Amino acid sequence: MSVHRAAIALGANLQDPEGQVRQAFEELDLLPATRVVARSSLYRTAPVGLTEQPAFVNAVAVVETELPPRALLVELLSIERRHGRQRDVPNGPRTLDLDILLYGDLQHHEAGLTIPHPRAHERAFVLAPLAEAWPGAAIPGHGPVRALLEGVREQAIEKLGA
Repeated sequence: MSVHRAAIALGANLQDPEGQVRQAFEELDLLPATRVVARSSLYRTAPVGLTEQPAFVNAVAVVETELPPRALLVELLSIERRHGRQRDVPNGPRTLDLDILLYGDLQHHEAGLTIPHPRAHERAFVLAPLAEAWPGAAIPGHGPVRALLEGVREQAIEKLGA
């Protein structure tokens, strides 16, 4: 099987968000045929969309995986469920959110799975940790992450200490 580099966004704003994200980094490294090769710092960000909720802790993990995209998504959803993720309110508070941002240079769309993530290029809470964890990354159809980050400088994001 071939190995693919993928970027996974991690986010949480309930039940010890920093702890949720740190634990999820460890769980990603335990996925079958997958290993974490880089991880960003943690970042605190304001909620987007539904703003009446706690701030988020966000990060990005870069993995090398033999799992195809759908199988990787199934594994990520399983981790979310173990963390008590409920999907009652769109863009609502959550114990853990895991999204595939990039899967190599793949552009793919099927029910429930779009790669690259459709709004990744618009969000500082994705671009800043992605640029840190995978400095040379580019979002297919949008360009280099570092260049895209310039376009979202007005979005508030705070890098948390180690």
